Amino acid sequence: MKQLHRAVALIAVLGLCGAVCAGCGGENASSAAASVSAAPQSSSQPSSEPEEAAPAPEEETGAPAVYMTADISPEGLMAVYEAMGWQPTGRVAVKLSTGEPPASNYLRPELIADLVQSVEGTIVECNTAYGGSRAETAMHYQVAQDHGFTAIADFQILDENGSMALPVEGGTRLEEDYVGAAFADYDSYLVLSHFKGHAMAGFGGAIKNISIGLGSSEGKAWIHSGGTSRTNPWGGDQAAFTESMAEAGKAVSDYLGGGERIAYVNVMNRLSVDCDCDGNPAEPDMHDIGILASTDPVALDQACIGLIYAQAQGDGASLVERIESRDGLHTLEHAEAIGLGSRAYELVNIDE
Repeated sequence: MKQLHRAVALIAVLGLCGAVCAGCGGENASSAAASVSAAPQSSSQPSSEPEEAAPAPEEETGAPAVYMTADISPEGLMAVYEAMGWQPTGRVAVKLSTGEPPASNYLRPELIADLVQSVEGTIVECNTAYGGSRAETAMHYQVAQDHGFTAIADFQILDENGSMALPVEGGTRLEEDYVGAAFADYDSYLVLSHFKGHAMAGFGGAIKNISIGLGSSEGKAWIHSGGTSRTNPWGGDQAAFTESMAEAGKAVSDYLGGGERIAYVNVMNRLSVDCDCDGNPAEPDMHDIGILASTDPVALDQACIGLIYAQAQGDGASLVERIESRDGLHTLEHAEAIGLGSRAYELVNIDE
């Protein structure tokens, strides 16, 4: 792992990160091998400070490492996961979105099966709060089967027997977060997220997956409403919603040993402006980019944002517009402010 850390290139330091990404396709997007950001500015901006040697992520810079590969395959997924050096303990849950039928862009079982089985994980999800095919437990189990998840691992809907409350420390919107009642049955969580746009949040990645995604049906309404309703998710203030997502995510991380027992992987393919909760999402304008992983959900989502914003004048324009029109970056701002993670990061290309 130290050799991998030492392999971080000086592209960001030389000011080439944006230039490399701006003209690249999916295969070359990961050429931005190292990026160091200081919040609150976007992590896609290179440092202007000269460096004598490439520092090891986290060990010398203090910024969390985000590992990246352009290889969107079972082998690439395993490689970027292993690069983190994170090991789950006890009973392992793998959180993902089962995807709304009939045509959402959920992570396909053939992509994730090897990783899920390598950690002996149980795939977990929660029911939705907005209707559709996953609002009721029996129907949701059927969707999981139809989409192939029950064929690769055990599967459980965490809120089939209701909710449990987690305390929110340091929040301004929420005092409690409501997750599925079976959330505490697992000791470690591996969070697999399909990074994409979102009609309400602007984008969806790791933070959304541990807040809205791990929220029970009532917990989803609680977050969407900014902590004003457990039954009605609609009509809440946008800032209250995005801040509540960050606070709910922190409650989950805090419960899991202050983040020690949870790790995150974002897959940047099928980059639609619409979420996997949309059964008929818009076709992506943007090329596939790769797979990123980190033990810091804020750094991970910020790194994904940086790669998209590098294409703001190209095929990422529609996704950038979706993010900004919903003030999506405020989720990251608030998440960092309350201590969920860091918007500064080191991007480590494991392909080099």
